[in-house]
Amino acid sequence: MHGIAPGDRERELFHRGLSAKAYEWLGAHAILQEGEPAWHFAVWAPNAQAVSLVGEFNRWDRNTCPMTCGEDGIWEVTMPGVVFTTASDPERYSYPDAAEKLLNYKFAIQDARGDWHQHTDPFAFRMEQRPHTASRLCELSGHAWRDADWMAERAAGNLREKPVNVYEVHLGSWRRQGSGKDGTHDGPAGRVLSYTEIADQLIPYVREMGYTHVELLPVMEHPLDASWGYQVSGYFAATARYGEPEELMTLIDRCHQAGIGVILDWVPAHFPKDDASLRCFDGTCLYEHPDPRRGEMPLWGTCMFDLERPEVRSFLISSACFWLEKYHADGLRVDAVAAMLYHDFCREDGRWLPNRHGGRENLDGIFFLQKLNETVHRAYPGAVMIAEDSSAYPGVTHSPGVGGLGFDFKWDMGWMNDTLAYVRKDPLYRKWHHEKLTFSMMYAFSEYFMLPLSHDEVVHGKGSLLDKQPGDIWQKFAGLRTLYGYMMAHPGKKLLFMGGEFGQFIEWRCQDQLDWFLLRYDMHPQLQACVREMNRIYRETPALWEIEDSWDGFQWIQVDDRDNSVLAFLRKDRAGNALLCVCNFTPVFHPVYRIGLPEAGVLTELLNTDSNLFGGSNQGNPAQIHTEPMAWGGFQHSLELVVPPLATVWYRWEPRT
Repeated sequence: MHGIAPGDRERELFHRGLSAKAYEWLGAHAILQEGEPAWHFAVWAPNAQAVSLVGEFNRWDRNTCPMTCGEDGIWEVTMPGVVFTTASDPERYSYPDAAEKLLNYKFAIQDARGDWHQHTDPFAFRMEQRPHTASRLCELSGHAWRDADWMAERAAGNLREKPVNVYEVHLGSWRRQGSGKDGTHDGPAGRVLSYTEIADQLIPYVREMGYTHVELLPVMEHPLDASWGYQVSGYFAATARYGEPEELMTLIDRCHQAGIGVILDWVPAHFPKDDASLRCFDGTCLYEHPDPRRGEMPLWGTCMFDLERPEVRSFLISSACFWLEKYHADGLRVDAVAAMLYHDFCREDGRWLPNRHGGRENLDGIFFLQKLNETVHRAYPGAVMIAEDSSAYPGVTHSPGVGGLGFDFKWDMGWMNDTLAYVRKDPLYRKWHHEKLTFSMMYAFSEYFMLPLSHDEVVHGKGSLLDKQPGDIWQKFAGLRTLYGYMMAHPGKKLLFMGGEFGQFIEWRCQDQLDWFLLRYDMHPQLQACVREMNRIYRETPALWEIEDSWDGFQWIQVDDRDNSVLAFLRKDRAGNALLCVCNFTPVFHPVYRIGLPEAGVLTELLNTDSNLFGGSNQGNPAQIHTEPMAWGGFQHSLELVVPPLATVWYRWEPRT
């Protein structure tokens, strides 16, 4: 317990939009009052006529605990800690779960018309599990962190020059209770695992597969399972679906001790319209913009944050810093950035409000994102900020000092859309769409990119990654291995959604676990082994990740063989070491295929997705291959390769003077 005494400086920062730790004094906090335990409550509701604290402790009676409003619109009250325990009235609270229920509370708010509404605490650290919506008293000071070495190394590093290979996970459907490697579980869908149970299974799996990070779909409290967490009602509360806040801290702590980074998805663009949440909080549009042309997102059925209001910016920046501070998250993947950059995002003509200059750019959104990233990078060295941005806004990963937004990485949605559109086509017709593979290198160094094959690409009728591949079963698996090999060698950090590593056949279903039973059948464990080997080589090969921002780390070797749908390129590290990647996107086998190289040297095969170990036809180049002094493709040296069907092959390239 500690004293809560927000001074004028803290309040001023909150009202100027510059507060990064408003959660330290707004909300509910345990304090000592005259030496006795107490709870202090504070809520921003400037347009309310009256605010009362209600809960099980006072039978939800708004007349018993009125709050007092300061000049800045913040209402406060302090309550003796004993009233939230069964000791306050042993006879009344003698039922079994009384102690838990006494921790529940809300704010009863009277609007300008005199009507009363109950809302959850926007700064609550804990909430009831859906469908209930009350906030819960909670302290977050109990976890003894054991990740000091990890945090120190993170702060000293530069993730842009390190391997980043992310395994994207939805905690509610990765595995369920009772499931083993064969995918059996209790009941039709199985019980959702707790944070601790997930840690027991997820951490060994991620280590075995060789990923550097996990990215968790939002773990912030949300009312609807089907939103996957992207419609948040508790911006400071870990969802109760998987247990207590302490358990989530333990999951992240154990990841760090195992050498695994943890990125959290975070949603600062919009929030649900649930009556108990932020919408019309004090009877007015407090958190959302009052004009529906800015305050609502028809596509999602949600409210958009009013980023022009400084208190809203403080609320969101404090939320971002909260997860980095209290939960030791290694970074945030910021959802729906485009919706904060442009007023006309997903809106029809005439249904959006231009900025003060008459343009479509959201100037307040741009300012907010710049301040967000500046604040995070100043306070949490090594923490990574990732933009999920589908727009062409320039400078997303450039410094705000030169007009950029300040993110560390941007999801390359263009690469993803072009590549998946290409692999969906029958190999017979791919030669007419060759530019979909090569166009990404026209802009690859304009930003620091992450290549995402995320959850969004395997839902809503889009089919699984395996099912996107045309042809018979062998071709589907071969095509998917080819895609992964191409992705892992292409410039940019990597992200793959769970299930893609072993070839989930059907689309992702958030209400059930992955189809782990598929690992009992041929092709699926071989694909998993292929991905595991790619991940290992990727982590151990600086040429694949050290230079991601210039042509110093990339060179085309074969770019225009559209007739054969073959690509070849070099990746290089700062020491001059290189890896050659050759991709064949058709099932045509080339027993002899000549390519040019910039110097005389030798190739040694590192990985071949056509290996029989991975379910392929086992065509390849087991011996070293030496160049010949024969000009080819604009180079003075060349050699002949065996190019397997529907395969990606990586070679170690060693020039010889």
